[in-house]
Amino acid sequence: MYIELSGPGGRIESARIGRVTFSKTGKTLYYRGKSLQHIGRAEYVEPGSRDHYFISGCRRDGNDRGGNNSGSLPIEIDEDVRQEYWRKIRGHPARANERVTYG
Repeated sequence: MYIELSGPGGRIESARIGRVTFSKTGKTLYYRGKSLQHIGRAEYVEPGSRDHYFISGCRRDGNDRGGNNSGSLPIEIDEDVRQEYWRKIRGHPARANERVTYG
């Protein structure tokens, strides 16, 4: 999944590609020891810190930020999903060692 942490005013603070799990109801998402509560379409909040996240599926075309929002902020790819991301999702096995993308 594409995981984006938003700061004040909706500014992107960080972006990652990583594996998440969902609760049985689908209203809670778990990533790196954090429990994120669903608050709206692809929007989640971490109750303790009140940090806001935008989370969506990864795209084959690499435009993971969606729309025309590509930028200079790198999207880090978690080690445990890097091979799968480049080979299966993006279809670029030659890039399987790259740890970031700029989608």
